[in-house]
Amino acid sequence: MVVIMKQGVSQEEIDKLSAALTEKGVQVNPVYGTDVTILGLVGDTSQIDQDWIAANRNVERVMHVNEPFKKANRKFHPEDTVIQVGDQTIGGKRLAMIAGPCSVESREQICYVAREVKARGANFLRGGAFKPRTSPYAFQGLKYEGLELLMEARKETGLPVVTEIMSPYDIETFVEEVDVIQVGARNMQNFELLKELGKTQKPILLKRGLSATIEEWLMSAEYIMSSGNERVILCERGIRTFETYTRNTLDLSAIPAIKKLSHLPVIVDPSHATGKWWLVEPLARAAVAVGADGLIIEVHNDPANALCDGQQSIKPCVYGELMEQLRPIAQAVGREL
Repeated sequence: MVVIMKQGVSQEEIDKLSAALTEKGVQVNPVYGTDVTILGLVGDTSQIDQDWIAANRNVERVMHVNEPFKKANRKFHPEDTVIQVGDQTIGGKRLAMIAGPCSVESREQICYVAREVKARGANFLRGGAFKPRTSPYAFQGLKYEGLELLMEARKETGLPVVTEIMSPYDIETFVEEVDVIQVGARNMQNFELLKELGKTQKPILLKRGLSATIEEWLMSAEYIMSSGNERVILCERGIRTFETYTRNTLDLSAIPAIKKLSHLPVIVDPSHATGKWWLVEPLARAAVAVGADGLIIEVHNDPANALCDGQQSIKPCVYGELMEQLRPIAQAVGREL
């Protein structure tokens, strides 16, 4: 529910109505515009009499919000959210460039790739320590040793680390050691995990589920935000369709759709979307063109011998070429690298 206040209403009157609404069990999110103030009501509004609100002499009108997500809704938060991560940002004018191997394999590997991608313009390092795999016999990651190696790569390069969490039991460790906690596609609707992450203040990179609709994706973000953590970054990584030539089908239309519906930043993962290294470059260019706030790309020093997803990884030299291709596209859509 949205309450639109009349022009010129004093802050005292706004606070008074907000307090009365809060007593009825909802959270009030005020949005202060140049000419008008809007009160966004989050929670169970079914028990609130709309006529009671409309009868207030300071209220212009009351509107219901059709979308079930509230905190992620642009109606309640008209300005784009920009998330600060150390001295880097996700959202805003500068694109967030996240790069690194699918899986951390050794100290030499992760530190080498970190140095290489930073030299070519990446401002975040990705790397999997815990790996969710379809087969129980596939490489599952170095786990806690992998986390330690990521910390060493961060110390050497200064790049903030993005890595995936699998279990709520690891949240305390991740909060202490990781800069951006990634929730993978398979865990997008692990609601207990999302609620626990909502109790932290760490940035959460939320990947779209394998067959999730845009509304389901935003509702998963709502789980995190409604628990208190509003530092959510959305990641489009392709969805499962009838097509089998590519690993998934990259839904580029989701980026402008999210921008219309939500204030949250959204980045694109062309590596998992395609499963083929030679498709990463054209889809990365397309993602920037349609308004993505950044890219997360798998970069490996030796893709042919990678322990995980080598077929969709590009070499550091190719990543450097891609960065140069992206600069004019970013400039054309008002962004920068």
